[in-house]
Amino acid sequence: MTGSGIALLAGMLIAIGAHAGLDDLPARLIEAMTRKFGPEVPQRLASWQRVLRQGAEGSEQRELQLANRYFNAIPYFRDADHWMVSDYWASPVETVSSHGGDCEDYAIGKYFTLKERRIPLDKLRITYVRHLALKESHMVLVYYPTPDADPLVLDNLTGDIQPASRRTELAPVYSFNDEDVRGMEGGERNLGSPRQIRLWSGLLNRMEREYRP
Repeated sequence: MTGSGIALLAGMLIAIGAHAGLDDLPARLIEAMTRKFGPEVPQRLASWQRVLRQGAEGSEQRELQLANRYFNAIPYFRDADHWMVSDYWASPVETVSSHGGDCEDYAIGKYFTLKERRIPLDKLRITYVRHLALKESHMVLVYYPTPDADPLVLDNLTGDIQPASRRTELAPVYSFNDEDVRGMEGGERNLGSPRQIRLWSGLLNRMEREYRP
């Protein structure tokens, strides 16, 4: 894609957002992602911007379904193959631009998308689990309709958003959002600030740089 084509698509992306948020990507960021991941990047980001801007008006359930479908459609790659490191938490921009990710990246992308769509923060928790059937660690996004409700699980391993009570193969270890970390083994307890999670802190710092004017 030519420089003028990238600039035109960048202008279209910026025009989508009427406020400064995740849907207001700096042109320099779009250009940097395009140089790194190829000419398809502006179209990929534009599709995500439409989700952020338009969403699924009508109900939180529809918002969940849209975000879940969008990120689950992105191809799966292990960090070692995709990012050449053993463990990496990509920003939503990186996941969408590179057109690849793993369970952490899907959960993070859904979290920030739903947060941007004004789903209340206290309803959303990124949750680290042990997948008992697969015998491996896994990450999902969990949504609480009310504080005491059976939460819903958004998981890249299934297109169905199911209550946690039906996902008996998932054993929660800890969960977090912007506000706190909660241990979930042997009873729920507050573990403090999410900034203590090294990969999360690194992700937030990267996102701050991405959106810096």
